[in-house]
Order: sequence, then structure tokens, then C-alpha cells
Amino acid sequence: MMNEKLFETALGIAEPWHVVSVDLDATAKTLTIGIDFAPGSRFAVAGESGVHPVHDTVSKRYRHLNFFQHECYLEVRVPRVKLPSGAVRQVEPDWAGKLSGFTLLFEALVLMLAREMPFAAVARLTGESWHRVAAICQRYVDLALAQADFSGVTRLAIDETSRARGHDYVTLAADAERRAVLFVTEGRDAGTIKRLADDLLAHGTDPQAIDSVSIDMSPAFIKGCTQYLPEARITFDKFHVIAHASQALDQTRRIEQKTTPGLKGLRWTLLRDYASLTGTARSEIDALRARLTTQRTARAWLYREQLREILDRKQINVVSTLLRQWCTNVMRSKVHPMKEVAKMIRNHFEGIVAWAQTRQTNGFLEALNGLFQAAKRKARGYGRFSTIRTVIFLLAGKLDFSKLNPHAAL
Repeated sequence: MMNEKLFETALGIAEPWHVVSVDLDATAKTLTIGIDFAPGSRFAVAGESGVHPVHDTVSKRYRHLNFFQHECYLEVRVPRVKLPSGAVRQVEPDWAGKLSGFTLLFEALVLMLAREMPFAAVARLTGESWHRVAAICQRYVDLALAQADFSGVTRLAIDETSRARGHDYVTLAADAERRAVLFVTEGRDAGTIKRLADDLLAHGTDPQAIDSVSIDMSPAFIKGCTQYLPEARITFDKFHVIAHASQALDQTRRIEQKTTPGLKGLRWTLLRDYASLTGTARSEIDALRARLTTQRTARAWLYREQLREILDRKQINVVSTLLRQWCTNVMRSKVHPMKEVAKMIRNHFEGIVAWAQTRQTNGFLEALNGLFQAAKRKARGYGRFSTIRTVIFLLAGKLDFSKLNPHAAL
């Protein structure tokens, strides 16, 4: 009797429920706790007022948190009640999880672990199958998204990440203010933006209420945002532009190192921000700058640094003037890879200049992409889109699972 009372307290079980048996199997390393209810008990069910008499019962088995090294299971005689309408409904005990066969506490543990490690590792730790672990996480993500409210969202960041080798992509959209992923879909064409707009509408936000969106320079994204987010000002953030300039700098170095072998070892030094360089690395760049008139790599480096300085300014008219002059200077030079950057800037001028005012960036989505790719490598890839979507929301959705499970922290 003392054991039963002890486990009732530990499990948080209250009337009319009570523990009727405790069976510890040392060989199988399992602890099975039998739970029943008092005769004559009446129960409430969701969506119906009042309490109702028991019609019959069914036996349910729930996986609970481990008892030391023993897997713990609750075997419960669960009542079905008869409603005044004559319908029969099953009662859900307070500890029952969102997926059949688990308690809320066990599901909260799975969610916590799944944010830190691949599903396979969680499955090994908990003794459950990969599919059951993935099913718990997907169930919580789906339920949390179903009740999510996006009505305050006005600024979006949109980017893509690869789901497999080749050209298989997933598009992500995030609230730029909260830095939380709101939507994940397959592909990266204009249709992804239409699906995003439909999803925003389903969650309480008129797509026309979106006043700012940051994207890369994908023609498909530009077309989709123009058509389906008509009031959104498009921003191409500084970091995408600088990344293109860095690629042009590296391409220039590759071409010139054929005749100037000393440039070969400068690749990573050239790609770093000059302000972050110290010691030998800074001396190497200073030596290169002294050869501006003879080496195109030096001029390409200077153009990249000038572009960085221009985009650091906040006065839109100043940025606009300086950027036009920068493009003119580059187009008059003989640094051909950087000319492609100048053409790109001219073709996307308004969106690049908008950075001076909006300061809206996709940097956090780029960081998320790194986290997701690392998680994918640890898991040796994710085969299904549903799994990819679940993992992304666990990593960066900032979903409030506590509304579904009081034991699940944000």
C-alpha cells in the first residue's frame, strides 16, 4: 500500500485515479504501474459540459519516463463515458500525451532531446523507434502551427536551403523581427511565395500587410514577392552583395595567380574582413595594396572594401550616389569578374539601396542553414520533406509547445 501511495505522489495522480499495482521486472528492466479509477466515478470530456457516467473501459499502455535504468509503463483502465446525446466518448487522462501510447512527460523529454541531437540518437537513448520519435516531434510541430497566430507579422526574411545533392531545395520564410521560422515548403520558385501568402492568410495575416521582405537575388523570389506580397518593399541585404564581391575577388586571384604564384596562399586572407586581420595576415594585405597599379587582385580587393564601406552608410541618398559611382568606376576597370558584380548591382539597384533604410538581413537564416546542414550530416541525411520541415521548426520555429504540454519548455 505504501508503494502505491508513493508512486501516486511521484506521478501526480489524484482522485478518482489511483495506483493498483507496481511490477518491477529486473530481467526485462521494466517497471509497470497499474492505474484504475474508483467505482461510480464520473468524468468530463473535451467539448462537452458536465461530468458523465462510465459506459465501459479499455486498457491503455503509456510509455513514461524511465525509473532509474528501467523503462516505465503505465497500464491504465481508461473509461469511455456515455453523453446525454447517447454518444460514447473515450476519456483522456490528464497525463496522456498527444501521440497514442505516451505520457506528456515522456513526450516533453523527446522534444527537448530532439532539439539537440538527431532522431536516431534520441531513439537510442529512449529505447523507442526512430519512427515513433519522429512522429512525436511532427505531431507537436503540426499542433503548435495549427494554433499559431501570425497577425503581428509585417517583415519577412525568405531564403532556401538544399535538402539533397543537386538542385533539390526547401524554401523557408521567417518573421524578421522575432527571427522565427513561420513557413517551410518544397521548391524555390515563385509558387513557393504563393503558398507562403496562403499560409499567412490562414494564420491571421493579410499578405498585403507585409511591408518589407528580404530575399536573395533569385528572379523567382523577386517575381513571387512582387505578385503575392504586393506591398512589400524588397531588400537585398548587404551580406549577399558582399558575398558576390568576395567571389569576384577570389575569381580574379585565381586568374592572376597563374602569372603571380605568390597569390595562391592569400585566398582566405583576402576573403576576410580587413578590420579583423592581425599580424602577418594584415602585413600581406598591406603589401598587396601597395601593388594596386600592377595587380588586378589588389584592385578587386579594394573594390570589395569600398563596396563594404558604402553599404555600411545609412543615408539612402548618399548610398545611392556612391553606389552608382562605384559601378561606373568598376565598369571602366579591367577587373572583369568585378564587372559582373557591378552589372548585378545595377540590375537590382533599388533593392540593394533599400538596405540603407531597412537594415533587414537574412543572416539568421543563413546561420540556420548551417545548423540544419550540420544536423542533416549527423543524421546521414533526411529522406522525407516532412522530416526536414519538422527539424527546421524544432531548430528555429520558436513554437510554444507549453500550450500543448505544460512540461515542454519553449
